[in-house]
Amino acid sequence: MLTRTVKISNVTNLSDARYCAGMGVEMLGFSIDEDSPNYISPKKFADICSWLSGVTLVAETAQTDPEIILQTLSQYPVHAVQVESPGLLNYLHGELDLLLILRISVDTYEAGEISAIIDRYDSDVTHFLLESDEDTQLSDEWIQIIGALSKEHSLLIGFGLENERPVITLTELFPSIGIALRGSEEIRPGFKDFGSMMDILEALEEQ
Repeated sequence: MLTRTVKISNVTNLSDARYCAGMGVEMLGFSIDEDSPNYISPKKFADICSWLSGVTLVAETAQTDPEIILQTLSQYPVHAVQVESPGLLNYLHGELDLLLILRISVDTYEAGEISAIIDRYDSDVTHFLLESDEDTQLSDEWIQIIGALSKEHSLLIGFGLENERPVITLTELFPSIGIALRGSEEIRPGFKDFGSMMDILEALEEQ
């Protein structure tokens, strides 16, 4: 089993899902946005999840219209919803009996803005996911910020983790943080090179 909470985002195939579930990953995320390159249809979602047990299934969306989110979610039997717009949280908290995760792009916000968002919405979510679409690195400044935030909030760190070394460093410094990785495409159905994901998950296994 893993020593930290781990979420895998953008799961698109059974190989990733089964491998990660077998390793003890707590959360598997699936994009429910039709315009996303990682979109999973309700049928494919059902096919993949029929092979899984004991994991938290997360619907991932960048949609900002709450009614569209609710309509789409009716086709996905998940345990949690991940959104990117903080303004949705209060509404969804009242409408859904599901866990909520807020994805925050470290490319978009300054550190002070991220701290303010996390402080404001902490009671509405179970985790804050910090990710980057621009390969932001884990600078010393970011490590200090993560350390300060992790003392009071549940964080999933999903940037600057190109291999197991920064993951080990972060988890040794801050035992309460979780780690977020991303799934990738299969080479062909049933064949997959897990690459750095395997190295990272193996480094997080209990010895």
